[in-house]
Amino acid sequence: MHAHAPTNTHTPADLGRVLEKLRTTAPLVQCLTNAVVTNFTANVLLAAGASPAMVDVPGEAAAFAGVASAVLINLGTPHAEQRRAMLQAARSARAAGTPWVLDPVAVGGLELRTRFAAKLLAEQPTVIRGNASEILALAGSGAGGRGVDATHDVEAALVPASHLAAATPSIVAVSGPQDLVTDSSRSVRIHGGDALLTRITGGGCALGALVAAAVAANDDDALLGTVAAHALYSVAAERAATTASGPGSFAVGFLDALASIGPDDLAAQAVIA
Repeated sequence: MHAHAPTNTHTPADLGRVLEKLRTTAPLVQCLTNAVVTNFTANVLLAAGASPAMVDVPGEAAAFAGVASAVLINLGTPHAEQRRAMLQAARSARAAGTPWVLDPVAVGGLELRTRFAAKLLAEQPTVIRGNASEILALAGSGAGGRGVDATHDVEAALVPASHLAAATPSIVAVSGPQDLVTDSSRSVRIHGGDALLTRITGGGCALGALVAAAVAANDDDALLGTVAAHALYSVAAERAATTASGPGSFAVGFLDALASIGPDDLAAQAVIA
């Protein structure tokens, strides 16, 4: 159930089918995210084929979470009003059966958001997505990273991520040079991507939104949806890096790649194990 969890039983063709569903259904993703990445997150969703809605104020967040296809809650800049809206949205999503994703940015290293993340965990996120240090801290196995940067590697998070998935119960996704997704009984590694993703604003945060979209499109298997989102992100990053001259052109190329990759492309180029 832990380090020896069975590995992936999905095929790259399954990932292509998730992308096809995403493009067909254009899920409406409510994003309660941080001020630094709002624009890039919305552009990533649009490029992939989803529809973003940045509804993050108290009084609106709960009502919208009940009608959205999925919800992203990202703790990057959790000011007081947004925290109220986040808790309302999480409770509403849970009550309505709306899938929602928790991105515990910088949890462990900063006290306020660490306490708040524990409150959100009680609302049973469908997926928890973070870097290795954030996942270790959320699982009670570490003190967090250096701000938003991970100081642990992905493999170090495997057992704590599996425990966290079993206890919540949520899909847990750990981002890094190689991504890891687990539901405690299945563990999948997604290879690929490019280091330039770490040189642009919102590289990780927008992935949380894409996970929400893919899970909404494939609501009968949240683990497969989560893996498909990571695989699409990795393939798009690799494509963008081939023509980028630096972080700026990479960001533009990354959005173009997300839009141009089709289901067959994803099935042919994704590397999962």
